[in-house]
Amino acid sequence: MPLSTQSQPDDEHYALVASLDNARNLSNILKAITFKDHAIFTATPNGLKVTVEDSKCLQANAFIQAEIFQEFTIKEDLVGFQVNLTVLLDCLNIFGGTTVPGVSTALRMCYRGYGYPLTLFLEEGGVVTVCKINTEEPEDPIDFDFCSTNVTNKAILLSESLKEAFSELDMTSEVLQITMSPSQPYFRLSTFGNSGNAHYDYPKDSDMMELFRCTKTQTHRYKMSLLKPSTKALALSCKVSVRTDSRGFLSLQYLVRNDDGQICFVEYYCCPDEEVEEE
Repeated sequence: MPLSTQSQPDDEHYALVASLDNARNLSNILKAITFKDHAIFTATPNGLKVTVEDSKCLQANAFIQAEIFQEFTIKEDLVGFQVNLTVLLDCLNIFGGTTVPGVSTALRMCYRGYGYPLTLFLEEGGVVTVCKINTEEPEDPIDFDFCSTNVTNKAILLSESLKEAFSELDMTSEVLQITMSPSQPYFRLSTFGNSGNAHYDYPKDSDMMELFRCTKTQTHRYKMSLLKPSTKALALSCKVSVRTDSRGFLSLQYLVRNDDGQICFVEYYCCPDEEVEEE
């Protein structure tokens, strides 16, 4: 019997219980935001949000809706803790991250509350492994104050086209410059690397562009070192929404389909590079 369908005698003591028939559905989405060791987990009745940050300039959030879990039980309105993400991923892949068709690792994730470890029950082929990971009190995530009312420009692209752009641009560039404009070039990515300047343009009526809504011309530069972690999410995604607000803050929202065809979202927020004057 899979772990997700077994009720445990301790269940009433847990603040959070989440079960998956296939642990890869969690580990894949967490890999898309793994660029620092520690992650903040925030659980609500709607599901799980996992946040990773870097030096107050970059924030990544993975959203795993409650419906994706075979079981998702939460005793409070909000359950939060901080955990070492690298250790958690090692535990989720303890059976080697099986990709054999028909074989999956079942997961039951339990958290009792403040001061208690995060307990993982992993089962594959009748073998059950129990991992306990120390938790810490979560820090408050940075509020980038990125709200839809301040969004000036937005484009939704097929991920394939963005992967193609990154393969053609010069990634030795220290910055990626993004131009969004109501007139040509509409949506342009530019790099300034060892082999000179490179531009990649998207016409607004391109097959690769699902939506293009631009209210004013904006050109901002973002440190390539901050954007590189987001390419992990890009590799997993099928669509990406690119938004900028009036301050030039960048939101990259990736739509990721898991092994079972369910949809999760990964979002990256990045602040503009203040050291570079706008052209």
